[in-house]
Amino acid sequence: MGALLTAREVAQYCGVPLKTVYGWNTAGTGPKYYRVGKHVRYRASEVDKWLERHAVIPRDPA
Repeated sequence: MGALLTAREVAQYCGVPLKTVYGWNTAGTGPKYYRVGKHVRYRASEVDKWLERHAVIPRDPA
């Protein structure tokens, strides 16, 4: 099992504002997260999987 990340750490890792991470949670579009008491935590491996699923592969400009 990997270390758990805070929403702030996920925002820094993804290079987005913290508000964006909270928006992902509200919309249900972000990486899988866990509630630990009243806190939200993420596994780094889940964030990486989520990022990989949202990768954009550039088209060949030919």
